[in-house]
Amino acid sequence: MLNREKLLRCIEKNSRIGISDLAVMLGESEAEVAQALRDMEDEGVICGYHTMIDWSKTSIDKVMALIEVKVTPQRGQGFDAIAERIYKYPEVTSVYLMSGGFDLMVILEGKTLQEVAGFVTNKLAPMEQVLSCATHFILQKYKDHGTILARRYEDTREKFTP
Repeated sequence: MLNREKLLRCIEKNSRIGISDLAVMLGESEAEVAQALRDMEDEGVICGYHTMIDWSKTSIDKVMALIEVKVTPQRGQGFDAIAERIYKYPEVTSVYLMSGGFDLMVILEGKTLQEVAGFVTNKLAPMEQVLSCATHFILQKYKDHGTILARRYEDTREKFTP
């Protein structure tokens, strides 16, 4: 029987691995691997396939922010309704329910600091259920989704000894 957890761990690290390579890695047939992937997509276990891009190495302007949001949960719906309302905005890339001093973590992308600030001021903060927000701008990504983005600086100068 195909080990679904092992399969998921393989494609989580690299979603571009081909079915034939996955079959070899898992010791299964290509048909079994393909069927397992289809089944997990149908079940909603596999929700999508993404490419990780280091935008700082492109000429495209992109600003990311983490916004902690304190909200009033709605009767009978808890946090789900407000989370759905927030994640429907195209500039929102992620929304998480979390423990601690805030209820939701919203990750947002914009072209400028002003664009992100405008979203918080004009769209997020005025929502009836939103009690408060704390916005944190991402200055540098070192590691994202398990992938190291910022390589450690290595001094390649020759050492001088008198």
